[in-house]
Amino acid sequence: MAASASTHAQLIQASWARCRDHGLHPQHAPDFDCLTRAELSALLERRQALLRLTREAVLPHYAHLLGNASYLVMLADATGCVLDTWGSRRFIEPRQQHGFSAGAHWHERGVGTNALGTALICAEAIHVGQDEHFLRQNRYMSSAAAPLFDAARQLVGVLDVASDGYLPGSQTLGLVRMMSQSLENRLILAEHDQRHAQLMFNSASDNLDSPWAGLLVFDEQGQVLAANHRADSLLGGNPLGQNIEQLFQLPLQHLLSHPRQQPFALQATGRNRFHCQWQPAREATCRAAASSIDPRLEKALAQASLLLEKDIPVLVQGETGVGKEVFVDTLHRASSRAGQPLVAINCAAIPAELVESELFGYDKGAFTGAHHKGNPGLIRKADHGILFLDEIGDMPLPTQARLLRVLQSRSIQPLGSGAAVAVDIRVVSASNRDLAEEVRAGRFRQDLYYRIAGLAVRLPPLRERSDRRQLIEQVHAQYREPGQPARLPAAIVELFDQHPWPGNIRELVSVLQVALALAGNGPVGLEHLPAGFLAEAQLPVPQAPEAADLPTLVQQANGNLSAVARALGISRTTLYKRLRQL
Repeated sequence: MAASASTHAQLIQASWARCRDHGLHPQHAPDFDCLTRAELSALLERRQALLRLTREAVLPHYAHLLGNASYLVMLADATGCVLDTWGSRRFIEPRQQHGFSAGAHWHERGVGTNALGTALICAEAIHVGQDEHFLRQNRYMSSAAAPLFDAARQLVGVLDVASDGYLPGSQTLGLVRMMSQSLENRLILAEHDQRHAQLMFNSASDNLDSPWAGLLVFDEQGQVLAANHRADSLLGGNPLGQNIEQLFQLPLQHLLSHPRQQPFALQATGRNRFHCQWQPAREATCRAAASSIDPRLEKALAQASLLLEKDIPVLVQGETGVGKEVFVDTLHRASSRAGQPLVAINCAAIPAELVESELFGYDKGAFTGAHHKGNPGLIRKADHGILFLDEIGDMPLPTQARLLRVLQSRSIQPLGSGAAVAVDIRVVSASNRDLAEEVRAGRFRQDLYYRIAGLAVRLPPLRERSDRRQLIEQVHAQYREPGQPARLPAAIVELFDQHPWPGNIRELVSVLQVALALAGNGPVGLEHLPAGFLAEAQLPVPQAPEAADLPTLVQQANGNLSAVARALGISRTTLYKRLRQL
């Protein structure tokens, strides 16, 4: 937490006392004790991971909060040596430019009281105003800094936001604390998320994805292996080494039974009620997705996961209903962007005249009927996440040209706006068409095809999958109600296994939903299967039931008239007429 006014004054006074002990005088020039080029190169090599996480995973989320202010973000290591800087240098005194470059040290003994060096000594966030700097030459600026801790709670660096003094101190301090907490979370996840599950919790369900959510990493027994400092505040102490079941009032298996990444309420022992969500280990997610699946699908998943992490676009092709959406969702959950949005766009479902405004967004007043607040567009909503362009083969050619420019420049220009907006996205596309053939026919741009098909994977149809029986069992388990038989009859499984499934997984889901609705709590039989399915299998369609049997069928289907109508091969209107005639 931020220091109180009295404590802040004490921290500044103590720093000034240390400066005097170092033999400094206010009129001294700062000594930044810069590293040699060779020393700096070796240091940057050792701190690559910290630099990458700061540059790619943290800074893009906060640049907009500073607006047009003149500021400079500095990242330093645990010794106070600057690793990199981002932002404006306009406010810096010309004779001090070298002090704001990589390799410069911000020790109190050389630079006097300053946010970066003082935060390292105090091990807490601090704001140093212009006149609070010990050396007069530093009093043209103000800055705030916060220490950085890794998964083992070891001090690894400090983040600093320096400005010309016009940014409010409370705003700068709040910003740097948010950035440091976000980076701490990233350091913890970089260490543990491959092998261990995570629990995020907070006082409200709408801020579980914010840096201010508590974060716990735990093993298969529920032992807490890592936690951020926000978790300490929420739980009233350091939870490291404790068990999830000690911290919260429910068994571990009950917690894990909740759907992943879906908020639920949780009562902490002796504390307040929290909102939580959990996420399995990325390795476990990959293993679960790849276990017992068709080898071709397993290979496609492994290759696509690898290339997506390297920002190489993936094109998923296959017949309608083969599960392209499920494949992409699995990619997202197993990726390093699992905590960021997956924005799926069905290019075939958006009216041609609305495609550009929906994809690229528009400014307020851009056209007649435009929303008065404008629209950021679906592509911008995928910023820092994954953009899934489903049925991209149905995208109009003019829109293909605009999309190509977006993918090349990684920036969006909303309709009615002259300013381009940068976007950080990974791109996955899908189509049930052969896009290479569409290119030859002139219906799809060749340059866009090569831009989206860094890797093209083809998903096998259900009739060709070697894991067909396991998939049938999984879909049955997903849609059966409590009280219904846990397994399908062997004869039905055999029938399903031999079926051609022209509608693929989508058809399998529909058939099982109808069959389960009609079977009620009894086993699924031929009489519960839709007429269309039986016709595909070249089996005789059961005769239409007597009118007196209709109420029984409706009761077995729990009142689901649509399911009864589909099973009988009649329209709902016909079914209503027959029921009214009883």
